[in-house]
Amino acid sequence: MCGIAGFLTAEGRPPDPGLARRMCDLLANRGPDGFGLWCDAEAALGHRRLSIIDLEGGRQPLGNEDDSIQIMFNGEIYNYLELREGLEARGHRFRTASDTEVIVHLYEEVGERVVEQLNGMFAIALWDSKRHELLLARDRMGKKPLYYLEGPAGSGIRFSFASELKALRVVPGFDDRVNAQSVADYLAFGYVPDPQSIYTSVSKLPPAHTLTVTPSGQRLRKYWEPPFGDAPRRDAGAWAEEVRDLAVDATRRRLISDVPLGAFLSGGVDSSAVVGMMAGASDRVKSFSIGFTNRAYDELQYARVVAARYGTEHREEVVTPSIEEMFGKMVEHYDEPFADSSAIPTMYLARMTRRHVTVALSGDGADEVFAGYRLYSMAMLECRLREMLPGWFRRSAVAAAGRWYPKFDFLPRGLRAKTLLTNVSQEIADAHFQSRTFFNTPQLDGLMSRDLRRQLSGYRPLDKMRSWFAGVRHLGPLEQMQAVDFQSWLPGDILVKMDRATMAFSLEARAPLLDYRLVELAGRIPWDLKVHNGTAKYIFKKAVEPYVPAELIARPKMGFSVPMAEWMRTSLGPLFRELVMREPMEAYVDLGAVGRLWEEHQSGLVNHDRRLWSLLALSAWHARWIEGRTEWGLDPCGASFSSRTGFSRS
Repeated sequence: MCGIAGFLTAEGRPPDPGLARRMCDLLANRGPDGFGLWCDAEAALGHRRLSIIDLEGGRQPLGNEDDSIQIMFNGEIYNYLELREGLEARGHRFRTASDTEVIVHLYEEVGERVVEQLNGMFAIALWDSKRHELLLARDRMGKKPLYYLEGPAGSGIRFSFASELKALRVVPGFDDRVNAQSVADYLAFGYVPDPQSIYTSVSKLPPAHTLTVTPSGQRLRKYWEPPFGDAPRRDAGAWAEEVRDLAVDATRRRLISDVPLGAFLSGGVDSSAVVGMMAGASDRVKSFSIGFTNRAYDELQYARVVAARYGTEHREEVVTPSIEEMFGKMVEHYDEPFADSSAIPTMYLARMTRRHVTVALSGDGADEVFAGYRLYSMAMLECRLREMLPGWFRRSAVAAAGRWYPKFDFLPRGLRAKTLLTNVSQEIADAHFQSRTFFNTPQLDGLMSRDLRRQLSGYRPLDKMRSWFAGVRHLGPLEQMQAVDFQSWLPGDILVKMDRATMAFSLEARAPLLDYRLVELAGRIPWDLKVHNGTAKYIFKKAVEPYVPAELIARPKMGFSVPMAEWMRTSLGPLFRELVMREPMEAYVDLGAVGRLWEEHQSGLVNHDRRLWSLLALSAWHARWIEGRTEWGLDPCGASFSSRTGFSRS
């Protein structure tokens, strides 16, 4: 894994190598093993390397035979050996054993369509000096990030790019004005969806897209999308066998490494399946688990079952998760506002794992690909209810019931019907928005500041959700939700969380269950074999039965979370009041509305933990990246941990 940054100059000015180095210095955590630089008369390419494959020969930037093409990329290509074999048969000659060089020679043959032949995770920057063209590309699912910036005018730079936002901030004349729509989207979703960034001047290259920058302009191209469609009817066993075979192959491909490799093991179905498939292809698996002193958030007992079954070299760390310890590091590495609090335990896990290996496989993606979230199961129930009830009745009586039904956060889940009633009264896009958001439209209207609402000129995040659904309305309800989540939730939240948490500690994470071939296969599976008789992720669970103990498949899903509701009533109180309840936040939110949320949460009858955390994350981002604050006044001694190594078998 690596960090990339570079720029094209304007007005015939030669590039400044020092600027490329300064940009890359800010990405050192992504690539602590080396720095590479390449410049010509109009381009500068900088690379920070985390050495994984071909430790000596794989340095970047890397060129073709005459150095007219230069490439650097962040990621791994899992089918590079097959591609290399074909290229050599067609006369190409290689100087290294790296996957990077394969991309260079393949580009010589097919140009920007090179990405269509790559199976991997990647953010690519390729400079073609003969054509005077820069090609940027991002992998199909959006595992690796890539930001870009046009101009600024008068800076002598016409275009720049980087793996992280912080590297673009050192570009001369950088415009750090905040994008009002991005703030509204963040407050709704908890992240800033592609292709916008938190800054008006910076864009993200969306997943499965290439951007070609030419002397005359830019060409943005989408080269892939998750395919959904009917397939010949087959029984569940046949589908499960095909899923299993492909998942095993995807896992095997991700074991290629010249450095120590292991796996995250939570004790859930997905990570347990990955460890089981690794054990079938590797002599000895290293597994890593995080446990919590608070038993409500601890899954170590389940991880131990899997570790014992496969005789893994298992290490675990029991922590009292402490925001005091991780807060500053989170703000530094998630350099956009980011409100998924499971980033906290993910960073603990990444830190512990990096002490022993450089690469770790994860179970990320199975819930999106195979419909594993409870949200999907509930949504299919809502769809059935919509079909049973007349539209006028849903929009009037059911909607009124949803408005007036108490929230009952303090009661068991089965007695909370407010969301169900509200969603049934709405169409699918609005219902999905309701389920996926921190603040729905009325709540946002009451929260946002007058100045922010003025800048929005009537824009609502709900409009964005509706536009996403409008593009997939030809699909069935479950497939619509999955397609929208592939476009938004997965690259904006799940993959950002894992990338930043692991890269903060120079650890590469690989996700075999997000192999695009699995995504394409899952798209053909009928929806009632994904959510079957109320069981989410049914076909995937059936597929991995040989690898996962039965008691783990049957147990309820646990989230990877922290006691945020309790923190917001105790240790986070002073920090919240210091960062959120102050004048700079009035640019974004009405502090009176924030105060009412805070008081309601303190009562214990309403749980606003996610909303309050999102406001704290926004205020901390503003304090760090707009105001320049680096100290948080928190006691760093609030967390404790103990490491254990066990379940090792010779």
